[in-house]
Amino acid sequence: MAQTHETEPSYRLETAVAPRWYLSPKWVRAFLAGQAVVDSKHAHLLREGGPPKYYFPRDDVAMDRLTPSGHTENAANKGDATYFNVEVDGRVAENAAWTYADPVPDASFLKDQISFDWPSMDAWFEEKEEVFVHARDPFKRIDSMKSSRHVRVVIDGETVADSSEPVVLYEPGHPIRYYLPKADVRMDLLRPSERRSRCAYKGEALYYSVQTPEKLAQDVAWYYPYPTPETAKIAGMLCFFNERVDELYVDGELAPRPKTAWSQVR
Repeated sequence: MAQTHETEPSYRLETAVAPRWYLSPKWVRAFLAGQAVVDSKHAHLLREGGPPKYYFPRDDVAMDRLTPSGHTENAANKGDATYFNVEVDGRVAENAAWTYADPVPDASFLKDQISFDWPSMDAWFEEKEEVFVHARDPFKRIDSMKSSRHVRVVIDGETVADSSEPVVLYEPGHPIRYYLPKADVRMDLLRPSERRSRCAYKGEALYYSVQTPEKLAQDVAWYYPYPTPETAKIAGMLCFFNERVDELYVDGELAPRPKTAWSQVR
């Protein structure tokens, strides 16, 4: 029987909003159908909480690939955005770019700058490194630290993991995560999942479900086989969603169950 958990406030991915408009020193390129639709060493990041967005001067954008789509959207803190379709060799990404021709005074820096919908492009590069999911915030820091905390994970009355050699990952806007060596996990209870996800800061994650005699706990654990260099310490180590397991103990104390976007199986 799972114990009653104290609930922490909802976690949201939030970043400091100052500076809101930041000149990036990086060389940034975006590709569609093998062609660079933007190639810039003068990109700015708009930071308003959550993932930042790149904006580019028109001179760094292949404007001949952009066609007005007729779609517009209003953002109260920015103004009216005019959208473009992006077309390369017959490939069309609809409403994949936008600009503010007449932004509100507080966002005047956006005038005539072009931004692109990240997933609508085939690939993004910062310098020569491909970047996934969204632009990375240079003001966001992730710390992964080896620890001797004792972590125990329980699902349906079964101790699924028991380790005193975790790597603890601290990421702004997220619960503390405990990555555990596979040698300290009941791998006989784990079932590979088809689910995959990507993180701009950590890389691509693969998932496991946990099979107990009574139930299948779907997608409750994940690992990064090839994490980014910044989080290399967690390579191949398993992490469990405290939101979904029945109990997670740290140094003998039941950890509060956080409420996050991952609280339910998706």
